[in-house]
Amino acid sequence: MKKFVVFSLIVLFLSCADSETKISGPSATAQIVIESFYEKDEETLKANSTPEGYANYMNIINMFNATKKKDSEFKVLQDTIMGDVAWVKYTTAYDKTPGVFKLVQQNGKWLATARGSKDKAPF
Repeated sequence: MKKFVVFSLIVLFLSCADSETKISGPSATAQIVIESFYEKDEETLKANSTPEGYANYMNIINMFNATKKKDSEFKVLQDTIMGDVAWVKYTTAYDKTPGVFKLVQQNGKWLATARGSKDKAPF
């Protein structure tokens, strides 16, 4: 019994430690979108954006040269989920200033969308 308790505690510790190092949910989508934007991977960008968001990205994507980085150094500074809307504040190696994504959940999947002029991030 003692071995079982020790084993269970070790498994619990490892699963908690692992969950802090992996990005998931809307933050993972934000990372996919920012990397596909700078790498000009239009297929991935379209698959992870709403039609409005994709159209927005396509309007500005040609102003940049494609950038291949082994590590985008994507780091979530802050995120919040309010129902079917999520906000992710992040930094990357691509840009010195933090960015903010607005994401919406559609059919169980988080998609990056365009921010309206009246949209204000909660942070």
